[in-house]
Amino acid sequence: MTQASTGILPAHTIEQMFSEGTIFSELPPVTGQIQPASLDLRLGHSAYRVRASFLTGPNSTVLDKLESLKLHRFDLTEGAVLETGCVYIVPLQENLALPADISATANPKSSTGRLDVFTRVITDHGLAFDTVPAGYSGPLYAEISPLTFPILARAGSRLSQIRFRNGVSVVSDAELEKVHKAHTLMSGGNERIGGGVQLSIDLEGQGDGKLVGYRAKQHSGLIDVDKPGEHEPLDFWEPIYRRGAAELILDPNEFYILVSQEAVHVPPDYAAEMVPFDALVGEFRVHYAGFFDPGFGHAGVGGIGSRAVLEVRSHDVPFILEHGQTVGRLVYENMAERPQQLYGEGIGSNYQGQALKLSKHFKTPA
Repeated sequence: MTQASTGILPAHTIEQMFSEGTIFSELPPVTGQIQPASLDLRLGHSAYRVRASFLTGPNSTVLDKLESLKLHRFDLTEGAVLETGCVYIVPLQENLALPADISATANPKSSTGRLDVFTRVITDHGLAFDTVPAGYSGPLYAEISPLTFPILARAGSRLSQIRFRNGVSVVSDAELEKVHKAHTLMSGGNERIGGGVQLSIDLEGQGDGKLVGYRAKQHSGLIDVDKPGEHEPLDFWEPIYRRGAAELILDPNEFYILVSQEAVHVPPDYAAEMVPFDALVGEFRVHYAGFFDPGFGHAGVGGIGSRAVLEVRSHDVPFILEHGQTVGRLVYENMAERPQQLYGEGIGSNYQGQALKLSKHFKTPA
């Protein structure tokens, strides 16, 4: 594969990787699987329930670990229920034979994160989750743990995504300031840059009822991950409205869908990833699903600026969030080349122009 420029590899290069065997699968990619700067990964035909999460380490493969950790193996061809509180390992359909200068990182898809399904990609001889070292050759596996809702998944379901990178591509704060002045990377909030574009929480509320977010209900029904727009929101979510001060107390181990105060924009020559702001700012985690493709919130494909929907879970103790509190940041990276098609340009992008929004699996609330 010829790749001269450093940066995130675009869709047309990912297509080339399939044709050259750098990415290989028994089945060709399906429509919508290749995004402007990432690739959706498909579940294989079998799954393993395991006793615990694990990393392989430098001397083991995933199959080595499964010999001692698996509880049982089951078939995904016709679909199977993945229960909350359980850990599953699923071989993925895509395998890699990366060149020495290409690495990759993975993340849950946005729709997966908004269901509170904890998903990570692991490799043979791996030292970290969601990290594929340059030159890696071998299979990929998904570790899946539904935390709030049981899900129905099957072979071909796409819960994770992977992004390929040539060299070091992160944009420095100084350069990001220039990009912000030229392209308005954020608007309507604190508009601060430091370790990336900083995002704050919107707890003022939206609409006449001042809706500020949703809290997941416990002991809900089943969500089919391959059926968008078919689930009733109120069967799974409790709307949260502002009453009084613009603040929210997060209950321990509850899952919330909230939204950023800022509208964000990812210009065509850049990609972005959401990362936690700082583990020291509070006992909570924000945004399990972090990839923002080129064109997100871009003029001409949804207007400049789309809110960042935040998946929030508090840990151990109640924690109070106040309107405008910084909770996360978007780290921008250079694209190796501009994608031929941007996010939102007729490719089935579900979250262009979004405000506060549940995952695509749910009907639009009345």
